[in-house]
Amino acid sequence: MTFEMFFQHCFNALTLGSLYALIAIGYTMVYGILRLINFAHGDILMVGAYFVFFGTFAYGWPWGVAAILAIAGASAIGVTIERVAYRPLRDAPRISALISAIAVSFFIESLAVVVFSGQPRPVIQPEWLISEWQLGQVRILKLTAVVPVITAVLVGVLLYIVYKTKPGLAMRAISKDIETTRLLGVRVDNIIAFTFCIGSALAAASGIMWALRYPQVHPYMGIMPGLKAFIAAVFGGIGSIQGAVIGGLALGYVEIMAVAWLPELSGYRDAFAFILLLLVLVFKPTGLLGERMEEKI
Repeated sequence: MTFEMFFQHCFNALTLGSLYALIAIGYTMVYGILRLINFAHGDILMVGAYFVFFGTFAYGWPWGVAAILAIAGASAIGVTIERVAYRPLRDAPRISALISAIAVSFFIESLAVVVFSGQPRPVIQPEWLISEWQLGQVRILKLTAVVPVITAVLVGVLLYIVYKTKPGLAMRAISKDIETTRLLGVRVDNIIAFTFCIGSALAAASGIMWALRYPQVHPYMGIMPGLKAFIAAVFGGIGSIQGAVIGGLALGYVEIMAVAWLPELSGYRDAFAFILLLLVLVFKPTGLLGERMEEKI
């Protein structure tokens, strides 16, 4: 492999890893507070991508306006899911909430098939994002460089919210002891809804960028990215935002570089993510930055 090709693959891996990281943060935030794996999270990615598609293609809105409205709409859906599917089961056994999460995922996918049809649809890409930079023999799409920058900005804003604001303090308190936090006067339900809102917004942002990077949308587009982002969250240490970012980037590099060095295994690209999950569960179940937590059955 030449240096130019290696450099090209590094950029592609950084872009893919950044998308995984944004989705993984949503998983890790919800788990950190509720000890719940929100399996509908990948479908929020799909919803955000569809909102942009209809905003730009069907209604002719400017791309930036469509993206902002898509993120707002996906956030509202995330909050609605928490209110309807998860809040009534807050005190139920964990298995009940898990079944509810899986049911919500299937419901969103099936509803998308009915409303949007199962046919893949093309996504309008802004011209300035699909132009290229030429660095010697390396061609880099501007989108490839923009995605990691947007991810870094969004993660920075999230870390500020979590560690420098009162809602962030409440989120961290709930993750340690939800009942004590409630007794201290914190409106726990509002903070949990706020957490779902932020996580869904990040998933929608990732879905929009995913649709730009792979320019089509369909009702099941969120399944595999969602599963891989979950693997990234487990690898980094589910419950840790920094771990989710590290896990997402690591998974992106594992996928891209494994195929780059062993192109004959490109058909098994998805398998590398699940192999990584098995290795983590066997050798370090808490992940890189995760802490062992007590589970209530």
